[in-house]
Amino acid sequence: MEPSLPPSLLARPFSVRDALGLGVTEDRLRGADLWRPTHGVRTTDPPLDLLERARAFAAASRWPFAFSHVTAAQLLDVPVAEQMEADCQLHIMRGTVSNRMRRDEVCGHRGLEWRRTIYVHDLPVIDPCDTWVDLGEMVGAGKPAGLDDLIAAGDAVANLVGAVEPLGRAVERRVRPRGKVTLTYAIPRIRVGSASAMETRARLMIIRAGLPEPLLNEPVVSESDEWLGCGDFVWRKERVVGEYQGVRWHSSAEQQAADEIRFERFRRNDWTVIPIVSDDVFVDADRQERLIELAVALGRDPETLAFNEAGPQFHAPQQFRRPRRG
Repeated sequence: MEPSLPPSLLARPFSVRDALGLGVTEDRLRGADLWRPTHGVRTTDPPLDLLERARAFAAASRWPFAFSHVTAAQLLDVPVAEQMEADCQLHIMRGTVSNRMRRDEVCGHRGLEWRRTIYVHDLPVIDPCDTWVDLGEMVGAGKPAGLDDLIAAGDAVANLVGAVEPLGRAVERRVRPRGKVTLTYAIPRIRVGSASAMETRARLMIIRAGLPEPLLNEPVVSESDEWLGCGDFVWRKERVVGEYQGVRWHSSAEQQAADEIRFERFRRNDWTVIPIVSDDVFVDADRQERLIELAVALGRDPETLAFNEAGPQFHAPQQFRRPRRG
């Protein structure tokens, strides 16, 4: 049976140096019951998620540093593209004059002195706006994310900081940031109020088709001040509510029953409710059908809809792209 560890080391990742300072022997640190998530660190349980892995890495890291890029976005609960989520490396940023971190489990970056840092779960993290600008490096042909991914992340950051303008200022503070063309194109299309990446994508579908832009996650009350609900997309003048029905939250029988009760409250008060699902965003035929339904409800002529522009966009439009050198 392995000797017990000091109580202060049991509930957290700890560095080998700290353990040796508390009298733990090197033999004990090689014990089969301890995990080695990165060089110079031990844990009593395996790190099972990103936060635990980040805490393990921070236990023995040389300061100053901060988690950046995809890792920062995930720690901030900013949505990223599926290919970016699959990135198992921790993105770590240090100062420009420091050596870039080189470990198998780490993707090292430099430039910490040009970015703002906050603390999330007691870990140093590049702040939301600077993180969003850094995500611009990962957008484009042959890269893991596209324009709509960047706008969805921008919506989440705008919610965190309470406005869109700080994202623009974060871009302006940089000297030739990677992805600047796409970042600049995305900023006017970012909004405060979207509750998920798919709500962002549904909103983009609506406005690209030429329909009026809705209010986002807006409370709706009846003429007698009865609470009817909070609509994902609300057109007050036309009395129309669009509701994104995500599989994760709306697929159970219980939730579907609750949704129907809520929808009926809207309908009893002369509001039209139009559910929107992921196929409406990603499948051409479904998208066209849903946009026609929205147009009719909003009193718009479906013949005027720009169906060919309403789908997901990976690139900024051609006129916004930087010409290639030839």
